[in-house]
Amino acid sequence: MIVLGIETSCDDTSVALVAEDGPLLEKTALQEDVHSLFGGVVPELASREHQRLLGPLCRALFSQSGVSPGELGAVAVARGPGLLGSLLVGLGLAKGLCLATGAPLIGVNHLHAHLLAAGIGQDIAYPALGLLVSGGHTQIWRMASDLDFTLLGRTLDDAAGEAFDKTAKMLNLPYPGGRYIDLLGQGVSPDHSLYPRPHLDDPGLDFSFSGLKTAVAEHVRKRPGLRMADMPAPGDPFDPGLADPETRVACASLNWAVADTLRIKLTRAARLHGPFASLVVAGGVAANSRVRSMAADLADRLRLALRLPPLALCSDNGVMIAHMGRKLALAGFRHGLDVDAIARGKKIPWDYKILS
Repeated sequence: MIVLGIETSCDDTSVALVAEDGPLLEKTALQEDVHSLFGGVVPELASREHQRLLGPLCRALFSQSGVSPGELGAVAVARGPGLLGSLLVGLGLAKGLCLATGAPLIGVNHLHAHLLAAGIGQDIAYPALGLLVSGGHTQIWRMASDLDFTLLGRTLDDAAGEAFDKTAKMLNLPYPGGRYIDLLGQGVSPDHSLYPRPHLDDPGLDFSFSGLKTAVAEHVRKRPGLRMADMPAPGDPFDPGLADPETRVACASLNWAVADTLRIKLTRAARLHGPFASLVVAGGVAANSRVRSMAADLADRLRLALRLPPLALCSDNGVMIAHMGRKLALAGFRHGLDVDAIARGKKIPWDYKILS
């Protein structure tokens, strides 16, 4: 079965084909140049860019893969959570393709798809302890199987990726800024006392990163010399060695504070909700080198198999949507053409129909 995946939940436009042996081809267009002018994603601009880009990307995908729309076994699309206008663009194309080809439509929970991306090309041992950490979400999950997820903890305000992006903006770094913070902090010893590790007094598994973001803002306010004199051009080669050493320490300390907060909460989750067979870490912040190192150390200490997506599958992508859509299709699940997009902040219902 060949499944088309469509991802338009935020500012990345991505389509992909996945078959039994794995991904066949992916076509992705980033919107960083558009949104970097504003230091963050502008929802209206994002949806307009999806509308402009999605058709050409799909035509290129089918043309270059040699697969025709009539060969699709299913069409999978991110239905949420995300920016409502952006989701509706992808969902509209998916419904049109299903009407034209007769392929079943499968709405995919974008968050679950991120976690399952760690299983592309390798098996996930269940039950798994899952951490989804991105610009919009920081969550801990218990994964009993490919299609059985239980939310254990979530951020109460800002996500970890939000702290990275806002810090980058404070330091005069381009959007999205997480990769710049990571590069600047690599090879530098962090100051463990510089920033707080937030919300650790709460005995539960929820997160809160707004206080950390405020602490960084106060530190930068007192030391304006931490800001880059000239903003690097997005996409251009970036040499972290040219930055002020104090700026690099500030970035290394932020990387450590976030990673160690995640470590403590994951350790607590393993104790409260285990046993687990593996540790899954996914989402855009799973590309952060300090977070990946933390995950490797923690998995080794807890004697869990570690599953991390390749760097290319950490950010939003069509492959993960097609991958999970294919699992749902093989299990007999589908949606009707009346399926709705679900905006961020709302629960994604399990409202699939069973294929007859």
